[in-house]
Amino acid sequence: MGHRERESRRIRGYGVRLLLAAVCVSAALAGCGGGSSGGGTGASTTPTSPAPVRPTSAEAFAFLDEATFGPKPAEVQRVTQIGYEAWLDEQIALPPTYHLPVVRELFAANPPPQGQPQSQNDRLDAWFRAALNGPDALRQKVAYALSQILVASDVGALRNQPQALANYQDVLVRHALGNFRDLLRDVTLSPAMGVYLSMLGNRRPDPVRNIRPDENYAREVMQLFTIGLVELNRDGTPKVDAQGVGLPTYDQSVIEGFAHVFTGWTYAGATAGNFANPPRNWTAPMAPVAAFHDTGPKKLLGGVTLPAGQTAEQDLEAALDNLFRHPNVGPFVGRQLIQRLVTANPSPAYVERVARTFDDDGRGVRGNLAAVVRAILLDPEARAAATDRSGKLEEPFLRLVQLWRAYGARSGSGRYLLAAPEQAFGQAPLRSPSVFNFYRPDHQPPGELQAAGLVSPELQITTETTTVTTANALYNLVFFRNSSVTNAGPNDVLIDVTEELALTDTPTALVERIAAKLLGGRISDRLRQAAVEQVGRVPATNRAGRVAEALYLVVTSPEYAVDR
Repeated sequence: MGHRERESRRIRGYGVRLLLAAVCVSAALAGCGGGSSGGGTGASTTPTSPAPVRPTSAEAFAFLDEATFGPKPAEVQRVTQIGYEAWLDEQIALPPTYHLPVVRELFAANPPPQGQPQSQNDRLDAWFRAALNGPDALRQKVAYALSQILVASDVGALRNQPQALANYQDVLVRHALGNFRDLLRDVTLSPAMGVYLSMLGNRRPDPVRNIRPDENYAREVMQLFTIGLVELNRDGTPKVDAQGVGLPTYDQSVIEGFAHVFTGWTYAGATAGNFANPPRNWTAPMAPVAAFHDTGPKKLLGGVTLPAGQTAEQDLEAALDNLFRHPNVGPFVGRQLIQRLVTANPSPAYVERVARTFDDDGRGVRGNLAAVVRAILLDPEARAAATDRSGKLEEPFLRLVQLWRAYGARSGSGRYLLAAPEQAFGQAPLRSPSVFNFYRPDHQPPGELQAAGLVSPELQITTETTTVTTANALYNLVFFRNSSVTNAGPNDVLIDVTEELALTDTPTALVERIAAKLLGGRISDRLRQAAVEQVGRVPATNRAGRVAEALYLVVTSPEYAVDR
């Protein structure tokens, strides 16, 4: 059997094992504490034990696995020195690392041929730079989580507008640790969102010309961005009628009311004369043109009706206040942030504690996202000891990001060019196939999870195909894109395995070093033994091969794929 055929079989074998691991994860998650089904208020439980002042290295690793795109050794050491609270204080105080300036610099340095659009690869490059090397690691992680709730995408009308989407990403970055009300306003007025959900250019009704306001953004800002489809208790469980049916949050008349609110807005600098085809300003907030705004009364949530005769700005601010003040926002947004950062199935009590912080940060402020994120990460459920039944499946794309962060991945040119990562990992930043994200927060794979009433959102894209393509992509990156490679091109992103190359004569120490960087030292006896044995099968003279074999076994293991 030839070397290439052996490698092909080996890769396929790893892919199958990882797929089986995903099934095991589904079964394991079925035992997570507390589902989201059922009624009642789910009375809040007051946290009984504060977070440890000086966490261990393993505890700091687990904390940073939730709070960042992946722990770096220096960050783990920092958390063990100063504790969770002080680390959060430091991160919240850091200025944002923005994406648009990088995209503009790349455009200026290497403009595309005349008539051709700038590549979205420039936007992804900027995203990787911030995610991998930005000092504001917490802010970047929360912004990414928000991008999967308030979705805009380069799939569709924005495919040739990387600067518009970089600017949208910066809206999320700017407000990730700010106030949700400010975030909601800037998302609403983002020209990228205006095009993506067709609010931009929305005009007042004209019965003669059969023009009616577009309802797209009005629907999605309620259904997906703020309150959801049914009334919620503060613990995130649905309110139901006598027949057990959820109570709807809004009806068609409310959709129409909000659609009329969102009329008259277009690119900044437009006038009544060029409203239909204005100059495109992709980075300034949309601005109103009074002639195209509906000034009639508008029905909103909770029986509120906006009076006639208001300006576009007055209607917008009143409508966003109406949304922001709805009691659903805290549990609806809070639960999804918990899912993106900590666990797929938070208990109702956990959701309620976070929702209470959203409603009041302790200083009378509603919507303080820094306080919400702090509450999520320091909650007793988040900081409880890891078990075989806690946590969530890591998103396939984020397994790559964590690997690159842990191993200081860089290219000679300083660029991070990874063409079409969604083909291998099933996802990429701001590249969702629809406004419903890559997966839904309530996704229940058939089988044990569904029977238990629990969810595993990430399993919606962990298919037979993405399981194998993810494993194969990681194989290529580990074996052929590491610092021992001598023929790397200037744009090849390489992981730094210098420390590991020095340990190849002691396979156990090599495996432990890898486990420390990628698993926080928590490696099972079975995985440790398999990796040590695999290293021993490679000739001692092939140091790079020994490192790659051990590293690949870890990054394709269930222990790496599952956050606990």
